[in-house]
Amino acid sequence: MRLVAGSSLIVHGLMGLWSGQPAQLFIPDAMGTVAGILLVVGLWMPIAGSIVAVLGVWKSVAQLGDPWANIFLATIGIALALLGPGEWSIDARLFGWKRIDIRRKKNPPANRRE
Repeated sequence: MRLVAGSSLIVHGLMGLWSGQPAQLFIPDAMGTVAGILLVVGLWMPIAGSIVAVLGVWKSVAQLGDPWANIFLATIGIALALLGPGEWSIDARLFGWKRIDIRRKKNPPANRRE
């Protein structure tokens, strides 16, 4: 998910940057390209995912393109920010891969009154 979202952000951002758009459209495309690069390499995932989410909401509210595609982009950004980079990323190499181990609790005695 990280690679697909990041590569599409890079391609879309570079196409926008090379098209010679006005300055108000340059900023979202530049931020999208940077966030896409961070996503692809897996660096600073909470920050990169948050940037993607903010960009999706910003483009949706500003009506820059298809609003449903931008809402989908924001949803992917939120999911990536919350899920983290995964095992194959720079964040995992720098900070260790985070795992959540859910331990089963022993069943308490039924109908026990104290």
